[in-house]
Amino acid sequence: MAKRKLKRQLNLLQVIMLGTAGTIAAEIFVLTGHVTQIAGPETVLALVLAGLMTLSIALNYCELATTFPVTGGAMTYVGEAFGKGWLMFLVGSLDCLSSTFYAALSAVGFAISLAIFIPGLPIIPIAILVIIFVGFMHLRGVSNVGNFQILLGAFLLAVFAAFVFKGFTSVGGFQMETFLSGRSVFQNQSTIGHIGRMLSAIALTYNAYVGFEVIADDAEEIMKPNKNIPIGILVSLLLTTLIYTSVSMVAIGTVPFTQLAGSETALTDAAARFWPTIGIQIMGAAGIVATLTSVNSAMLSATREAFSLSRDRVWPPIFSRLSHWRTPWMAILMVVVVSALVAAVGLVDFLSFISSAGYMFVLFWATLSMPKLRKKFPDIVRPFKVPLYPLTVIAAAVAGLLIISFANPRALIFLGSVIVLLSIWYLISSRMRVRRELNSRLENQEGGGKVMIAAKSPETALSLTKLATKLVNQQEDTGILLFSVVKTPINLDSSNVPALVKQKKEEQHHILELVTPYAVEENVPIYAKIKAALRVEEAIYSELGRHKDINLVMLGVPEERFKLEHPHNILKEVNMMANRNVAVLRDKGLPEEIRRILVPVGTGPNARLALQMARDIATPGDAEVVGLRLVLGETDDERMEDEELQLHEIADAELGEITENISLKVRKAESVADEILKECHEGGYDLLIMGSAEEILVPDQVFGKLNDYLLDVVPCSMMIVRRYQTGTTLWMRKQLKKIEQ
Repeated sequence: MAKRKLKRQLNLLQVIMLGTAGTIAAEIFVLTGHVTQIAGPETVLALVLAGLMTLSIALNYCELATTFPVTGGAMTYVGEAFGKGWLMFLVGSLDCLSSTFYAALSAVGFAISLAIFIPGLPIIPIAILVIIFVGFMHLRGVSNVGNFQILLGAFLLAVFAAFVFKGFTSVGGFQMETFLSGRSVFQNQSTIGHIGRMLSAIALTYNAYVGFEVIADDAEEIMKPNKNIPIGILVSLLLTTLIYTSVSMVAIGTVPFTQLAGSETALTDAAARFWPTIGIQIMGAAGIVATLTSVNSAMLSATREAFSLSRDRVWPPIFSRLSHWRTPWMAILMVVVVSALVAAVGLVDFLSFISSAGYMFVLFWATLSMPKLRKKFPDIVRPFKVPLYPLTVIAAAVAGLLIISFANPRALIFLGSVIVLLSIWYLISSRMRVRRELNSRLENQEGGGKVMIAAKSPETALSLTKLATKLVNQQEDTGILLFSVVKTPINLDSSNVPALVKQKKEEQHHILELVTPYAVEENVPIYAKIKAALRVEEAIYSELGRHKDINLVMLGVPEERFKLEHPHNILKEVNMMANRNVAVLRDKGLPEEIRRILVPVGTGPNARLALQMARDIATPGDAEVVGLRLVLGETDDERMEDEELQLHEIADAELGEITENISLKVRKAESVADEILKECHEGGYDLLIMGSAEEILVPDQVFGKLNDYLLDVVPCSMMIVRRYQTGTTLWMRKQLKKIEQ
């Protein structure tokens, strides 16, 4: 199945800053004191070892992300390795939820940090405003996200560089005696005790290194992925390790162990000693910026995970909708809403356990997918190949197990609970999806409805019947209603009614004799009905109200142009007001056997219905359906590729299967009308099917400006179709169109 892709817009610098600034985040400000309490001066060694242990995962991700340079990260690799089932759903859902919760956690951290500078600031409203601001920026394009991360990351790197430089060179800064002051606390421990201490310290800091995962999650939007992804991942890990070790070394060597151990303000405590004038303020500002980078990168990961889950039909397909900026706007909206709710209800601390445990689960299965993919796809092109394979996989797996064994027990309990809940959700949703698909197939096969044909002209009624029988001939218990109306004006003398009814019956009998052989040939039941009413459309509405099984109303366009321009236009009235699908045919000599059907395909529901009806008309025989998508304005290869993918996506969604007699093509056009007319002349089509335009609401237009023009000039018969939508649905679709086009 064809899939639309996100646009590659992120350059190397943006990628590096997404990985670096998103990884550093706020952890370094909080964890330094806690890790020092566990490991003392060996904290620096623990941070170096954590970086080296993470290197095995980073190398694995370099190979995986360049082999599969699409959104989704771990869930994509697990899906390719183990199949797109329960495990892929778990990995992707946990990754998305973990990032969403982390975005909420970081937003609250931002508000708390800002409140230190501005006392009395409301924490929750500020956190929600930050989430909304970042979400809006994501909606406008991923390049904005990258540029924002460059700005924030440059500030962080400058602050940490200044912190390290001042710490090593200033009076009151780093002293070796101070650095070693905590060693006496641990000197009597056994070797096993020392190892346990180091592993506990590594376990505490491990998650603070894996922010480079955002690069893999968003691989589809990275330019030159074969080069930029591995460089971005490895450089960001290197910078992160250097910053963590050098900054912690300065802090431990500046503040005595007894004061630093367990402190959540370790860096500002150190800055106050060697940078007393503005150090505390600058480090405080850096803490605020770090939380903002976390919101930015976590939201990027969460939205791309949701998009990928939706695009692979693991989550509801609505989250894979793209805006005209080629961003997954529904996924962004969902993540913004959930993050804001989490921040608002005060579950941040609780869900932070799920976030950290979820990342461990995701990284573990991403690592295990590596050998599976090597075995499953031995000949696939791998732009980056992991050196020392399979040692990197073994090292990553062992590291993951060690981290899990030393992890907070509550985090593991929460993780297990979430896995159980997600598994139940997956089981229920899978069964419901299977049931919906079965019901849909049965409904299409069994039919059980009627097609109403309301036509005065015998010739038009015959052509409509030919099309109607083809539409329903594969469905059981579906018939055709030949509907006629006796118009009864207010001033009509009652004595004239019998004559009018008799005349209408004779006309209808003549039409029925003409069309019945075609219905019988296709084994489609057909019957006639006459209804009296003041106006034709009133009779149609009445019949639709009494018989809910009518699912399509078919009408004919009169040959006389002045009838279409009449102020009271029956076709326009029915097309606008009927609460069923509507099809209107201009018959220009529809042949006995329809060989070629042209369908200009847009994104709206009417164009989608046109494609579906063309398939149904063509299915009984060997008629060819051509789906044509026209692209206006400036285009490049990437846009044309996206338009082609979108066309296939629409066809897949509406038709379920693109058979051999259906061809899809995309063409650049200066004028939609001229291009369609040209295609009709050159392609030898028997029928053109168009979706009704929204311009139908304009007083001087019947089916929309384009359709009204084509009705007169195309050389073949033309049918205009409209899919019924409620007023609310129609309004919502218009709003969606503003975002997506």
